[in-house]
Amino acid sequence: MPRLIAINSEIRTKKLVFSLDGRLTQHYSCVMIPNFVDIGGPWKVLPPGIHNATLKEIESRFATTKHRKQLFSGFRTGVMALRKAGCRRIFIDGSFVTEKLIPDDFDVCWDPMGVDPTKLDPVFLDFKNKRKKQKMSFHGEFFPTSLPADGKHVFLDFFQIEKNTGKTKGIICISFPN
Repeated sequence: MPRLIAINSEIRTKKLVFSLDGRLTQHYSCVMIPNFVDIGGPWKVLPPGIHNATLKEIESRFATTKHRKQLFSGFRTGVMALRKAGCRRIFIDGSFVTEKLIPDDFDVCWDPMGVDPTKLDPVFLDFKNKRKKQKMSFHGEFFPTSLPADGKHVFLDFFQIEKNTGKTKGIICISFPN
């Protein structure tokens, strides 16, 4: 039977599980995507930091209206295409992961480490016409994490700055196994 354990003011469920070789292991589960915070921008955002989540958790939390479900569908399609090319980590930002009722889109930066360029859809490297082909294909935009964003920051860092206030905000990371 699971026991509740307080860790750093969070309540997590401790579950004992036997691994395939018969050894006892411990697994902890908790809510991965935190509540929104107000940092003085036009709407609430994720608290500062990189918050790990799964596609399912992102869908449950953010794909809550017809419009948001359409954005999520494009997001998932893009993520799966990157995954097929060997991408191991993506980071999602944009109004989709905020409190904004009708988000404009989502923005993703993806870690190029391990990506096979021969398997990468060329649309992920097409930044012409304000990324028109990406938006048509996925309803959002995708950038390599290390690509310069604004002359000062690469996209991974740029995504963690709220554009109206300049304050730090959070983003979400999905990691895939090797």
